[in-house]
Amino acid sequence: MSFAEKILHADMDAFFVEVERRRQASLRGRPVVVGGAGRRGVVAAASYEARAYGIHSAMPMSRARSACPHLVIVPPDHDHYSDVSAEVFAIFSSFTPQVEGLSLDEAFLDISGLRRHYSDPAEVGRTLRKKIRHELDLPVSVGIAANKLVAKLASEAAKPDGLRHVPASETLSFLHPLPVRAISGVGEATHAALEALGVTTVGELAEIDPELLGWRLGRAAGTHLAALARGQDERAVVSDRQTKSVSVSETYEFDLRTPAQIDTELLRLCDRLGARLRRADLGGHTIAVTVRYSNFETVVRQTTRRSVVTSSHDLFAAARELRSQFDWSRPVRLLGIAVRALSEAGDSGQMRTDSDPRWEVVSRAITNVRERFGEDSVGPARVVMRKDI
Repeated sequence: MSFAEKILHADMDAFFVEVERRRQASLRGRPVVVGGAGRRGVVAAASYEARAYGIHSAMPMSRARSACPHLVIVPPDHDHYSDVSAEVFAIFSSFTPQVEGLSLDEAFLDISGLRRHYSDPAEVGRTLRKKIRHELDLPVSVGIAANKLVAKLASEAAKPDGLRHVPASETLSFLHPLPVRAISGVGEATHAALEALGVTTVGELAEIDPELLGWRLGRAAGTHLAALARGQDERAVVSDRQTKSVSVSETYEFDLRTPAQIDTELLRLCDRLGARLRRADLGGHTIAVTVRYSNFETVVRQTTRRSVVTSSHDLFAAARELRSQFDWSRPVRLLGIAVRALSEAGDSGQMRTDSDPRWEVVSRAITNVRERFGEDSVGPARVVMRKDI
């Protein structure tokens, strides 16, 4: 017999900020954001002290500074966040193999198989939170319920750094007082349509005739929302999701305007992405370059190789092949590069015929040096010598 509340939703609180606080204790208790400090920087994550000033993720950094003049801004270190995320998910997987990652810092866990090891679902949540705090010194909010919808809403109610267990018998009493916007999928247009029907809470949504909802929102959307409002969510935890792509990008404080700037930044991004692939022992067949011009028009072009691409050198070669497909006479605001169709790096290593194997030796040597002396200890000469563009 399994728990009636078999779904656990874990959400790391202000993950990027808390990881930085773990490295810099002086940041604790202060309004802190992680993000770009430049003219076009945006907030990637905000501490709860910063949120008290109305600061939130995706906010322009200029507005965040205005809201809180003594705000502490920390530049992001996404490679480090990915490494810590791997540690977090290792702990999740130590409880159950049924883990569905939603992002670096969020996951659903199916805890139905833990009935013989824990007295109740709340004990699972308490043990998980204690383990993450003890081993990683990070806070996590946990929601536990009979389905995904309610478990996720429960973790929101538990923030920051708390636990909320919603017994199956109390699903509707927990769900119905919530604002209708709490349901995932109720965006601006849907919210406006529901407001026109006089619906402001989930409970009120549950009372609306599904046929009327189907007429106003479309049959599929209406049926789906009506079921959720009644606490019905049959979605299972899908544990076999695999990462479809790995990417890096950068928005520049000042537009890129010359071929030399473009090449330097493409090389810098390829170096970062290659390092990330090596750490994860991944490679991919498809390389995509993203260019966003100063007017926010975004263009993506990609190429596919027969063998798995793993090294920064091969990434840069592919990126340069794609250069002719962009208009470089226009100022560039953002550059990005991604590797798709991922596989383990060794899957086709012996079949490689379109790359000099000596670059693999160089890549491994660079990785060893960086692991010992830090990420900035070695890199492409053009990138190292031209820190400012």
